[in-house]
Amino acid sequence: MAGAGTPLAAGDDAVDQPPAAFRAALEALAGVVARPEIILEHIPAPVRLAPYAHAVGARVVELDGDEEVEIASARFIVLHDPDGHESWHGTTRCVGYLSAVTDEQMVDDAMFSEVAWSWLTDALADTGAAHHAVGGTVTRTASTRFGDLAGPEHTVDVEMRASWTAADTALDRHLLAWLDVVGTAAGLPPPGVRLLGPSDRSGGAAL
Repeated sequence: MAGAGTPLAAGDDAVDQPPAAFRAALEALAGVVARPEIILEHIPAPVRLAPYAHAVGARVVELDGDEEVEIASARFIVLHDPDGHESWHGTTRCVGYLSAVTDEQMVDDAMFSEVAWSWLTDALADTGAAHHAVGGTVTRTASTRFGDLAGPEHTVDVEMRASWTAADTALDRHLLAWLDVVGTAAGLPPPGVRLLGPSDRSGGAAL
């Protein structure tokens, strides 16, 4: 398991010796360091979708008093078929899933889904992740709690499912792009920017 801000070591998901391309992809993933707010961990990879697979979990938590509250969770899965896959148009498919608590007002924004999808396309471009055949869905869910059910009265969740074919083995760029989407969905500020807390608003330094 890799904690927040620590490199994520490559796993050993395949029983036999993996192909060179898959090994190179895992080596690239091993160099990824998440921003401090995101906790990375190895999770079981699917075993029936491709001959070789590797999976990474990500969580974003915030403190509510003395308790940690998870505000976003995500998965990043690498599927590799050395013989290629017709629907992938390649040999390596990246699959991402995330769920995050988001701004309640966003549920009424007709453009939200398009904006959320642009988080992914922009992030892939910004990190230089060579890819093609990208597709997926964005879903918004509004919930209202009644009676004695614990938790906030109103919540809005966003879910994104996406997949794309990697055009090279530099999967560190692909994972970094997905983590950028996770951070945006969770409402994290841009890296290096600190949001103002109560003490800051009463006269502390701005940033």
